[in-house]
Amino acid sequence: MFKKDITPSPKQKLKSSIQRNLRQSLLTTYPLLTPYIDDIIPKKASLEQIKLPDRVSLYVIDGTTPLFFQADTPSQQNTIVPHLKLVHRFPQCFPTIRIDRGAIRFVLSGATLMAPGLTSKGGRLPQPHERPPREKSAAEAENDEIKVPNEGADEEGHWSRELEKGEPVVVVAEGKEEACAVGVLVAGTKEIKEKGKGPVIEEAHFLGDGLWRMALD
Repeated sequence: MFKKDITPSPKQKLKSSIQRNLRQSLLTTYPLLTPYIDDIIPKKASLEQIKLPDRVSLYVIDGTTPLFFQADTPSQQNTIVPHLKLVHRFPQCFPTIRIDRGAIRFVLSGATLMAPGLTSKGGRLPQPHERPPREKSAAEAENDEIKVPNEGADEEGHWSRELEKGEPVVVVAEGKEEACAVGVLVAGTKEIKEKGKGPVIEEAHFLGDGLWRMALD
């Protein structure tokens, strides 16, 4: 989707009501971001939209910081997907899967991510498990209405619940620290483990692609 260089359209400042709706949609999709939302979208900051080719909308803060995008495509269906620069700031807040070393070059060339890159010895798919109680964030301590789910990856990199078809997911790579791609699952992780073959993510945003390289200033 972003394999080529992108020429963005002019930025459009969004109305306050639209900004509030997008903020809530972001938290609904990624509830683990709740303690950090005021850092991500400060209340006095300006959230702007940039229309990109192929019916994609990118949202940025104050014209320079990319946050997330939505694509009106069959596989994405306007799901809010984080820009990798946001993922790198808050890596613990997004469900993850891990590819083996052999799959890295394919993902970073924009190829469809296939199941064998995840089911091999170096790959990691979710393994539902109980997590130890976590400390409440300052935001949760101040507001009882804020509910942040207790989920995350274990020491081996397995996310703590199965992920469903249509969910956005971050892709990390064996032996690497920072995420290399993000996209929407075209099959649930339980199905991927059962079948062991087939596509997993068809249109990913990956390190070095046109969206990553696109200048915003």
